Amino acid sequence: MSTPTNTPQTSAGTKGGQAEYFTDTAWVTMLAGVNLTDCTIGDVTFEPGARNNWHLHPAGQILMVTNRVGYYQEKGQPIRLLRKGEVVKAQPGVEHWHGASPKQALTHIALNINTEKGIVNWERPITNQEYNSYK
Repeated sequence: MSTPTNTPQTSAGTKGGQAEYFTDTAWVTMLAGVNLTDCTIGDVTFEPGARNNWHLHPAGQILMVTNRVGYYQEKGQPIRLLRKGEVVKAQPGVEHWHGASPKQALTHIALNINTEKGIVNWERPITNQEYNSYK
């Protein structure tokens, strides 16, 4: 996740991240990039109802939930509810998405390792029907 150069800054980070890969508003603060390490580390806050597109990470991804409540879903699996303190390990090449719940924001740290294999392959947006299928 890189941050555009012309998006507004707040204490929560850069609005939108890569806006074309998010539904609604997310704030992205890059804590470390590939020029410093072989990983990227981003602090991401999704406003209520916001989520990213389906995507996959060639080397996998680790999500560490630091605040509130959100969703995580892997292709073909039910949506998983995430709460503060939980950790998700997205396996390499597994298509997934994550974001806030409809009524609460979600903040997580996203760690992408072994970036020499690639960072992220973005897919299509999550439909409202998919997003609202949490049971």
